[in-house]
Amino acid sequence: MAKWTAKHEAPEPLEGPVVATVTGGTILWFALFVVQLPFYGWFADRGQLWWVWTCAAGGFLGLIGIWYVRGREAALQRHAAAAAAAAQAGQDTP
Repeated sequence: MAKWTAKHEAPEPLEGPVVATVTGGTILWFALFVVQLPFYGWFADRGQLWWVWTCAAGGFLGLIGIWYVRGREAALQRHAAAAAAAAQAGQDTP
């Protein structure tokens, strides 16, 4: 089997409100979990408890995601500040 090679370069990743997006998704997962709790017995009777626990898992994994994207955002800002400081230092010297 031949190795696959790309015919063009991959586009730059899109940057946007990543922290807000992950936080919103996490809130949504927890909200769905809380909404389903009163119907726990109904889900249990029908063998569909995975709906409830999927929402709980999504919420808890979202907490890990929030921690990750906040750290990533801080690292990107530190890198941008260091690059700007280096560029400024390069312009100051004749």
